Amino acid sequence: MAEKKTAAKASAKTAEQKAQPRLKALYNSELKAKLQKELGLSNINQVPELKKVVVSAGVGKKREDKKYTETVELTLAKITGQAATSRLAKKSIATFKIRKGMGAPVGYLVTLRNDKMYEFVDRLINVALPHVRDFHGVSRTAFDKQGNYNLGLKEQTVFPEITFEDAAVLHGLEITFIIKNGSKEGSLKLLELFNMPFEKEVVNG
Repeated sequence: MAEKKTAAKASAKTAEQKAQPRLKALYNSELKAKLQKELGLSNINQVPELKKVVVSAGVGKKREDKKYTETVELTLAKITGQAATSRLAKKSIATFKIRKGMGAPVGYLVTLRNDKMYEFVDRLINVALPHVRDFHGVSRTAFDKQGNYNLGLKEQTVFPEITFEDAAVLHGLEITFIIKNGSKEGSLKLLELFNMPFEKEVVNG
């Protein structure tokens, strides 16, 4: 009986590993240990790890344009596989005639974690970014002090989930990578191992 339970647990664990998104499985099986070695960390728990990804889009002056706001909300849902949440103004902005907490949303966002997060990042890196027009790589300097990374896209059409009809109204996106144990160096190495296509370093002299 004990042997059957052990075999069942092993089988369940194998099935879970097979079901993991490709990038998540790669991180757990290879990249985590490689990062520990490259960064010279004594403890595996100190290794940089992707915790969540926030995909957002502002609507600004077009917040009263129903077609525009519906397109933004639909875009985020389509490319992430998760319903978007509306954001109200956190402060008043006289230029846009926006008052703090006013009714019309100033933007939408989706917060991705776990499997959905890794699936999105995989598609972003390997499918969406190669479709950016005149692409020369993403910035190497868009890290904050905690090692989180911000990436902006001018158009939503680089994602294959977006149809011709969806592209009738164009809008930009901002993608924020929240990284645990991050630093500018460590987070850069993590994303490089994910094959993030960073722009080439300019070597002077």
